[in-house]
Amino acid sequence: MAFVESLTGRTGFPPAAQMDAPAFRVAPHNVEAEQALLGAILVNNDAYDRVSDFLKSEHFSEELHRRVYEVASQLIRAGKHASPATMRTFLGEHDLGGITVPQYLARLAAEATAVINAKDYGRLVYDLAIRRTLINIGEEVVNTAYDAPVELSPRDQIEEAERRLYEVAEQGLTNGGFQSFSQALTTAIDMAAKAFERDGGLSGIATGLSDLDKKMGGLQSSDLIIVAGRPGMGKTALATNIAFNVARAYEFELAPDGTHKTKNGGIVGFFSLEMSAEQLATRILSEQSGVQSSAIRRGGISELEFQRITAVSREMNTIPFYIDQTGGISIAQLTARARRLKRQKGLDLLVIDYLQLLSGSKSKEGNRVQELTEITTGLKALAKELAVPVIALSQLSRQVESREDKRPQLSDLRESGSIEQDADVVMFVYREEYYLANREPKPGSEEHIKWMADMHQAHGKAEVIIGKQRHGPTGAVELSFEAELTRFSDLAREDHLPERM
Repeated sequence: MAFVESLTGRTGFPPAAQMDAPAFRVAPHNVEAEQALLGAILVNNDAYDRVSDFLKSEHFSEELHRRVYEVASQLIRAGKHASPATMRTFLGEHDLGGITVPQYLARLAAEATAVINAKDYGRLVYDLAIRRTLINIGEEVVNTAYDAPVELSPRDQIEEAERRLYEVAEQGLTNGGFQSFSQALTTAIDMAAKAFERDGGLSGIATGLSDLDKKMGGLQSSDLIIVAGRPGMGKTALATNIAFNVARAYEFELAPDGTHKTKNGGIVGFFSLEMSAEQLATRILSEQSGVQSSAIRRGGISELEFQRITAVSREMNTIPFYIDQTGGISIAQLTARARRLKRQKGLDLLVIDYLQLLSGSKSKEGNRVQELTEITTGLKALAKELAVPVIALSQLSRQVESREDKRPQLSDLRESGSIEQDADVVMFVYREEYYLANREPKPGSEEHIKWMADMHQAHGKAEVIIGKQRHGPTGAVELSFEAELTRFSDLAREDHLPERM
């Protein structure tokens, strides 16, 4: 112990001081483990490879140890040898209680643990660093709760604490690294088996729109799916249609540990940043009952329509569909709430309406492109972390309106190329009927006759254009769209119709 104290400059309190001083607790640390690990790295640089994927310099409790590990890391990554002799010139002068830096490095090498034990020592150093971080977070939570500014609500503080705790949980996992191809193959076979058992034979969650499912194979786990379109195209309607179809199809089976395991459909979380929960519920009620939402709001419905609404509402009461209507939330708050829903209720599909209404961190204020990059990167990371598909709606830039062909393209995605980069699937909603209706020629003219023919051809139809898909083909899918009910469904085709008598 005397050796450790001489190296770190620590000395004990005199007995009288110990009796008079309050009982302060020292943050958890293990200087001996840090020294043994650093010594192992200096003796054999292979020890660094055993800990480098999870251990960082900030995980060491001693400032000098952080500096030694950082310099050794830089040398090894540069293909050079890290040893007491090669490192001495990079460390400068430190007060080590009467010994020099070269002497300290030599003693570290002398106290080294075996290379085979390096990972265990690295885990110990890492775990103690995590405990220190938890102590810091706890102290900040307490101090903020005592002296919270007026604008900081308790809910905001809870979400900030939750975000920081999850950041700690996500960092430096010690079980990462390469896996054998046989393990990856087993996972792929399991996915194929689930697809074989699931309704429709899809590898992902069925959207309830058969033609779209055939093109995409369903909504794939961990995918970030962008649904984009100009105002009035029906992107929110498509998202609510898919979300309701998924929730309505939900079936589960009991896992061996007694928890519910999703068999078909899924539990849906819907962030409605633009519409209130009541407006969203009214829209879905209209879609499913076949009664126009405007009539529902006015009360101008017949007794038969009211019975339909009542029947649909009874069904809607039983489905696992959860709505968060908070406007103007940040990506950090959204992430915290999605994690909480997954933990408390379960989660199989997350929908955000819409992307541009989210905010990033305060450090990105003033630069919307960087802020949107942070948001899309965060949503993709959330999809991977929760292992669920995330559907995020997005606005398109006005340059669409200046073209003759109004069909959207990837370059029309508003504000940032990060949307295209981070997304696994990008879908555009396009309705020719919307644009034709705004270009009606003078009645009675030849142009009007042609316009009426075009309107008849386009009436009740919509296109979902898949502009990007990492694991499937791109192209357009035609759907039926009932504008009065904002409802998408499969398009009835001549070759799918029953035979006429």
